[in-house]
Amino acid sequence: MKLDPELFRGLVHRFIREHALIPDGGDVTCLVSGGPDSTCLWHVLRALGYRVSALHVDHGLRGRESAEDARFCREYLGAEIVDGRGGKSEDELRRIRYSFAADRLRATGHTADDEVETVLYRIVSSGRPGGIEAKRADGVVRPLLRRRRSEVLAYLGAERLRYREDRSNPHTKRGLIRDEILPLLRKLHPAADTNLWRLAHHRVMPPAVAELLESPVGSKRVELGGGQMLVREHERVWVERDPVALDREVRWGKWLITSDEPGLKVRAWRAGDRLAGRSKKIQDVFVDAKIPRSEREAWPLVVRGDEVIAVPGIVDAPGVTAVRE
Repeated sequence: MKLDPELFRGLVHRFIREHALIPDGGDVTCLVSGGPDSTCLWHVLRALGYRVSALHVDHGLRGRESAEDARFCREYLGAEIVDGRGGKSEDELRRIRYSFAADRLRATGHTADDEVETVLYRIVSSGRPGGIEAKRADGVVRPLLRRRRSEVLAYLGAERLRYREDRSNPHTKRGLIRDEILPLLRKLHPAADTNLWRLAHHRVMPPAVAELLESPVGSKRVELGGGQMLVREHERVWVERDPVALDREVRWGKWLITSDEPGLKVRAWRAGDRLAGRSKKIQDVFVDAKIPRSEREAWPLVVRGDEVIAVPGIVDAPGVTAVRE
């Protein structure tokens, strides 16, 4: 594929700024293997004006090839070489790599393809489609996370950059996913990569919300945060706002409500609500007023404590004014 290197760098720069990954002109250490992704990252960040250094962790797993990778990173990328021997599993090797230079801002060359592979692995290993964060909890950043591997290779070709190929990759879990599983999934559907990537960014439903939705029996309420609550009454589900003090003009949907009376609040209807001093249920008030069921959950009520004193547009109360726009 043809690629404009300047456009590619611009997209990476925008992603860095949107996610506040690296301060403008700031120092950053690239964790480099000598492979295409980290070599591309090293070159792009330098071209964007960041003060870039490089660090290569030599695990010594492949004898002469590992030594050649280290030499390439030292001579071509100016990398500091550190001894990362000792790990046996992929998780142990990863922990060793991230243990170095923890006092600096570090960047890795993870791409959108890496995220697709991660999603697939996490679905199989944990049942949850987690992706890769643009910034890890320990501060490691991934500036190439929205770029595809094909773009990276096209960039390296356009800039005539050398890089190393890691022959051990096919024997890792990620190599298995990349070389065998994903090609089969693409045969099932050509958009397999894109759909897996979307799954990484799909918000996972909190367990309490899932429980509320899966068992539509009786009543249940779940705090959503931000002053909102998910409410279920038998087969009906709606989002309800927290009560709002009526000590100023309150906008509730299409209603503007004011009051001269102290201590009042505006809230949504709740099952079992009755008019203050009367036995009539608010549900019956809505029925008598021919308010559609679909509008009742969003209809404001004016309350004092647990007592409903006014239903705007239907039941008035002294000192309360409600205007529908």
